[in-house]
Amino acid sequence: MKYSANSVWENKDGYDVVVVGAGHAGCEAALATARLGLKTIVFTVSVGSIALMPCNPNIGGTSKGHLVREIDALGGEMGKVIDRSFIQSKMLNRSKGPAVHSLRAQADKALYSKNMRMVLENQDNLDIKQMEVTEILTENGKVTGVMTYSGAKYACKAVILCTGTYLKARCIYGEIESYTGPDGLQAANYLTDSLKSLGIKMYRFKTGTPPRVDKRSLDFSKMEEQKGDDRVVPFSFATNPEDVQIDQVSCWLTYTNEKTHQIIKDNLDRSPLFSGAIEGTGPRYCPSIEDKVVKFADKNRHQLFVEPEGLETNEMYLAGMSSSLPEDVQYAFYRTIPGFENVKLVKNAYAIEYDCIDARQLKASLEFKEIEGLFSGGQFNGSSGYEEAAAQGLVAGINAARKLLGKDPVVLDRSQGYIGVLIDDLVTKESREPYRMMTSRAEYRLLLRQDNADQRLSLIGHEIGLISNERIDKLNCKLKYVSEEIKRLENTHIGNTSEVQALLEEHGSTLLTSGASLADLIRRPELSYEILEPLDKERKKFPLELSEEIIEQINIDIKYAGYLARQQKQVEQFKKMEKKLIPFDINYDKVKSLRIEAVQKLKEHRPESIGQASRISGVSPADISMLLVYLTAGGNDAETKE
Repeated sequence: MKYSANSVWENKDGYDVVVVGAGHAGCEAALATARLGLKTIVFTVSVGSIALMPCNPNIGGTSKGHLVREIDALGGEMGKVIDRSFIQSKMLNRSKGPAVHSLRAQADKALYSKNMRMVLENQDNLDIKQMEVTEILTENGKVTGVMTYSGAKYACKAVILCTGTYLKARCIYGEIESYTGPDGLQAANYLTDSLKSLGIKMYRFKTGTPPRVDKRSLDFSKMEEQKGDDRVVPFSFATNPEDVQIDQVSCWLTYTNEKTHQIIKDNLDRSPLFSGAIEGTGPRYCPSIEDKVVKFADKNRHQLFVEPEGLETNEMYLAGMSSSLPEDVQYAFYRTIPGFENVKLVKNAYAIEYDCIDARQLKASLEFKEIEGLFSGGQFNGSSGYEEAAAQGLVAGINAARKLLGKDPVVLDRSQGYIGVLIDDLVTKESREPYRMMTSRAEYRLLLRQDNADQRLSLIGHEIGLISNERIDKLNCKLKYVSEEIKRLENTHIGNTSEVQALLEEHGSTLLTSGASLADLIRRPELSYEILEPLDKERKKFPLELSEEIIEQINIDIKYAGYLARQQKQVEQFKKMEKKLIPFDINYDKVKSLRIEAVQKLKEHRPESIGQASRISGVSPADISMLLVYLTAGGNDAETKE
């Protein structure tokens, strides 16, 4: 049979779910739907860009490490893949409390992408297709399929948009601009128009990426060496800690100086960030070096971390030094930095603009409010970062699958995880810049630690169908050991013997005047479960693969018991507000005494609960009180969750 040129044809393979994009969000979304039994196809502009790290070659970091642990506890893949792909690992903020401890791993970026691609390629129910999606097909406000650039129609029951920074992408440095995606990959130039025709509100955001430099052109003797931890902690709760104890590579630290800053100031007129050539809004918490020099004019230097891109390349990444200045200016100011006097740029730094959405158009399940079966995740939702993207992709994939399986969506609230905070912020609060997760955004961060992500979320992952019975058995075993050991420590008392006093004196702890329980001693900041081992004659050994996790939980649960109990009471109050549902079709004009601004904001956002309504900018506590009175009186047949 002969086919005419540019003809539209229908693919007959039959898919339940189409995922658009195979970055960190798309990978998690596609794996989730496929693992839950739904026939899935993921489209990418290049199969070579699956799980690409176009910017920083690392996973985790402050607050982001929490997200990766939570992704793993729910059954996602990112933690497992970075455990097989890292070349340096560090636990950040060790000198601070456990609420802000965060894992960060330097990745071999090519290996990370290769390992994730292998997972996708070998996943049942999942196909990969290199092709640009140009149109979302709908009927009566419901998704029916997608159209590709080749003219093929793929029918499906749900679509998950994970387009990252590719929609109408434009890369810029100096006077040079190219209409490409990150790393010079093909941009996706057609889907935006289709989305706008469906009534979807779009934003134009920007991000930047530093240059890559040739390792051979650097003088590391002028820099400070940054080594990984002696004892590596894995990201995935399923990874045996002994499997990740490897020889690690070093990163390096150097600094800009006044000469660097003067060159940048003298050439600001050539920066598209300041000339107006860039329209998109950039991330506040990841500014370019131009922004740093202008906004922090009182600082005479800024940190520059020099990080390897992998074991089989000489490319080094310059963390903290994104720029969109011209190439000649980049060479000039980089060569003023100690160790960079003869630097050679492999890839210039550049800024990238792209289309994304106003995420307030989404439900907390990450399904569009007005288009049934259309879900969205990742940087397309106006966020930044690989970890934020993966978390959203996983949730979007889970909820797309559950919708097609006739199950209720899984929505994590702000007291359950950083993922809950991330998504609630995105769908509730107006954001005119790329959203970045931070520990300060989590009200209940002492409860939402990275070390207890398995305790908080694994049972949910198991109910979803992404966490195995074996992992639940392992979790129950750990919890049993922790509970029994804490009880024993509370009931084990020691006296003020010479051995006890000597150990206390050695660690600068107040001497005993009478007996005390081992738990009482562990509560002292300078002491710990490990330090007290010589005094604990009845201590038992834990299973080797769980030992470090158990000891960490014992220390935290004993030391912070009072604070944890207090925060739990705050969560109980928060839950009451979250349980008070607001009907989607409520007529806010009928709610007496609501201010005009509140009516406008509530109509625009359509919050799902009183708790969510209270977090909308422009809605005051008095407005919430009036809304509660109205709902309590039976307005719009208000419901309450069981």
